[in-house]
Amino acid sequence: MLTQEKILDALRGVKDPELGMSLVELGMIRNIRIDGSRVSLDVILTIQGCPLKVKIQEDVEKAIRALGAEEVNIRFGSMTDEERAALSARLRQQRAGAGSAPKPGAPLSPLLAEDSKTQFIAIASGKGGVGKSTVTVNLAVAMAREGKKVGIIDADIYGFSVPDMMGIEQGPVVIDKTILPVERFGVKVMSMAFFVRDNAPVIWRGPMLGKMLRNFFTEVHWDELDYMLLDLPPGTGDVALDVHQLIPQSKEIIVTTPHATAAFVAARAGNMALHTKHEILGVVENMSWYACSACGKKDYVFGRGGGEKLAKELGTELLAQIPLGAPDNDINDPDFSPSVYAPDTETGRIYAELARRIIQKTPAEVKN
Repeated sequence: MLTQEKILDALRGVKDPELGMSLVELGMIRNIRIDGSRVSLDVILTIQGCPLKVKIQEDVEKAIRALGAEEVNIRFGSMTDEERAALSARLRQQRAGAGSAPKPGAPLSPLLAEDSKTQFIAIASGKGGVGKSTVTVNLAVAMAREGKKVGIIDADIYGFSVPDMMGIEQGPVVIDKTILPVERFGVKVMSMAFFVRDNAPVIWRGPMLGKMLRNFFTEVHWDELDYMLLDLPPGTGDVALDVHQLIPQSKEIIVTTPHATAAFVAARAGNMALHTKHEILGVVENMSWYACSACGKKDYVFGRGGGEKLAKELGTELLAQIPLGAPDNDINDPDFSPSVYAPDTETGRIYAELARRIIQKTPAEVKN
């Protein structure tokens, strides 16, 4: 027999996809009505036009039908401004800890606390155009495919590209003053791209860059993560210094091409990591070769040996060599993205092996 208590118990296992919290805990389930095997209820979304409304509807219906309901009718509404403000305050208190106010010297975010299990990995390069962001995106997706909870901060404030590379079209949900990262391919993403209209340039001086980076921690509800990847701007500028100040425990991966000049310039980024006491996990050589689709012959377009030489110079290892070539993705596929490689492709398998190597080198453990 269906009862309100049984339905509420079942829905406690249904989580808001963005907040990672139970719909019942969030107070989003209201006015449950039962008529024999028919159930109707109200689901109150955080905002109007919630991009994950369909997902929530499917999960709620599935949970209730599992109890024996033959018909489930859901009426959607949205929280009032007051309810959103209260939820935002609750999320902020969660991030700050149990106390009502942050203690002096407390970290900006639980992710940055000394007891945090989150592993930070900055992806750096000496110059632009070597595919650093492509490596960041595909490594993050590959780690998520391995079952890890992964986030990306697109810290390249001037040259943001991660959302476009991942095929993200919607912006983040903002609940009062709390921002929820956008999730794609199981990876949570935050980028300056979400706050710029019509691809307008960002014209800021150095201090503003650091402030925005801090906001990506203080204003964003990340939930618990195993890994946070930071897509750094190329070179050794202000953002790299801010990352060292904010996240002294961060590790780094240096991206280069096989070309001698690219590797020479990338050494600067690597030496800066060493200077700031960031452990270098290794070097990823991108665009290592181009394989002919007809005969499979490899053409070393940008030369050979740059990644291996750089790794030796920095006293680390060459983690992976990534071939040159765009993903063969169908633009009509609902999961289309211009830069994410499918797991069953050669490049996808290389990224999968890279992800497994990084996970082995940086064990992380987050409670489920």
